[in-house]
Amino acid sequence: MRKFNTVINGYDKIEVNSFIQEVTTEYENMLNKLKKRDNEINALKRELAHYKNIETTLNKAVLVAEDSSNQIKKIAHDEAKMIVQEAKKNASHIINDALLKAEKTELEADQLRRSLKIYKARIKQTIEEQLTMVDDVDNIKNN
Repeated sequence: MRKFNTVINGYDKIEVNSFIQEVTTEYENMLNKLKKRDNEINALKRELAHYKNIETTLNKAVLVAEDSSNQIKKIAHDEAKMIVQEAKKNASHIINDALLKAEKTELEADQLRRSLKIYKARIKQTIEEQLTMVDDVDNIKNN
């Protein structure tokens, strides 16, 4: 606690006024710091909400990709079955044609699998990058 010198009619007015000015300045500084921190917190909350929205969107995209993958696999499997059944019904000429078509279908299925693998890797990379950004936001918030 600060002590003031006394003069004839009480405390020294210059010292008291100086102290009041210091307290006022410090109070205003503290208020400004609090407002600045509130603004930063609100900005970080908005940014976090944005990243949560991105995460939700990415999760939906992953689900769509998985569904597409399953449909592609089912279609490829069904198509291969039809080719095999058709080949069994017909003569050796048709069997040769069916084998060629089956090979082509397998090549396409392999290409689709490779494409799907690449697509999944890209989505995984994007999700990991987004998680890194979310972690970075947490680090910024903690600092």
